[in-house]
Amino acid sequence: MNTTPLRGGCHCGRLGWEARLSQSAATLSPRACDCSFCTKHGAVWFSDAHGSVHLRLRGEPLRYRQGSAQAEFIACSHCAVLVMVTCLIDERTHAALNARTVDGPVPFAPEQPASPQRLDADDKRERWSQLWFPDVRFDYVDD
Repeated sequence: MNTTPLRGGCHCGRLGWEARLSQSAATLSPRACDCSFCTKHGAVWFSDAHGSVHLRLRGEPLRYRQGSAQAEFIACSHCAVLVMVTCLIDERTHAALNARTVDGPVPFAPEQPASPQRLDADDKRERWSQLWFPDVRFDYVDD
């Protein structure tokens, strides 16, 4: 696994994440979901099925479900930046991060379109279990 962490978070710093990748960020193609929610937020998702992510939260974030309601979107309750999407699969939280929240420039591969709303509920979970970070940790920190 890559020993150099990739960091990011929301605009105001209340939601901060650190990802450890099993491969170079340059090999990852962020997925531009074409659903109305992701499109309106300008979200482009990246993940690593063999990596890990740690989200630090100062205060309670905004949580939102839409479409099939299987995935939960996490945004900052202060600055409203959409940071992460999660899904509980086989009692394990999987997640993808919004590539637009990376701190500094990151040499991702070109973005690729994605259309998960065309998949049925089981196919979505199967796809997410194969693509998303399977090692997800949340820590609430004091202000």
